[in-house]
Amino acid sequence: MSSKVTFRISAAAAPYVGADKPRENRLLAASGRVSLPPGDLVLLLYYLCHDPDQEVKQQAMGSLRSLERPLLEQVLADRELHPQILDALVQLHGRKVDIAPLLAAHPSLSEKASAFLAAQGVAPPGTHQAAPQHAAPHAERDLDETDEKPTPDDEEPIDEEEYQSKYQMAQSMGVSDKIKMAMTGDKEWRAILIKDNNKLVSGAAIKNPRMTEAEVLGIAKSQIQNDEIIRVICANKEWIKNGQIRKALVENHKTPLPNALRFLGTLGEKDLANLAKSRNINTILATQARKILLSRKEKA
Repeated sequence: MSSKVTFRISAAAAPYVGADKPRENRLLAASGRVSLPPGDLVLLLYYLCHDPDQEVKQQAMGSLRSLERPLLEQVLADRELHPQILDALVQLHGRKVDIAPLLAAHPSLSEKASAFLAAQGVAPPGTHQAAPQHAAPHAERDLDETDEKPTPDDEEPIDEEEYQSKYQMAQSMGVSDKIKMAMTGDKEWRAILIKDNNKLVSGAAIKNPRMTEAEVLGIAKSQIQNDEIIRVICANKEWIKNGQIRKALVENHKTPLPNALRFLGTLGEKDLANLAKSRNINTILATQARKILLSRKEKA
């Protein structure tokens, strides 16, 4: 039987925790648009990754994946950060060259997380003992025991050992073999080859017929270097039916402006209001968001 782990949820985060809370509150929190200290925000997002509502769960995972370095630096400054949360951050951010060293330096790093980072070429400064495997957290009250861990989507999580093995194999593969594997490989192969420096390889990975919407959302939220990948996503009629993907494309600097403008007009008022104030998107998009909002108010 698995043991429980109790995480103390702050009073500010409490209104968003638990299946009995309004779904709109949980979705808002899962999007990361709540005002909380960095540590509380990451804990809340981690907790919502176990929400029974798949949309809440997927949104929370996407928000955890898209956390930026300044916020992660504050979170990782906590030397007592729980190993289970650290493991989740390693899985989601461990392949980012600017963040992996921060993760590797944390004293609570588990052996598995350390090996995962080592496969990315990041050596932890010391040897850490393996952290115990824990069940999902509960917030100041009992929850059903579960062995579920945060996953990048509603499929099986990436197997870290398999990922490491395949990552090492990829280092010795030729371009033609990589392209073939990118087109036909499983989730671990897609995660590896979508980031390949060769654009023919990464471009083949996005065309893998097994690519899921959750993976596409993560790619659209990332700073992917291959422009062609974004164009493929924009052209896929099924993927762009997903509102989260459209929003991520609007916010991605690699998205061609005509596509971003087209997707902008399909977003809801809350997203438009946030984008209208954002300094992280093209000023043309921010201006257009304000115009759309004004037009909708005039028609109301």
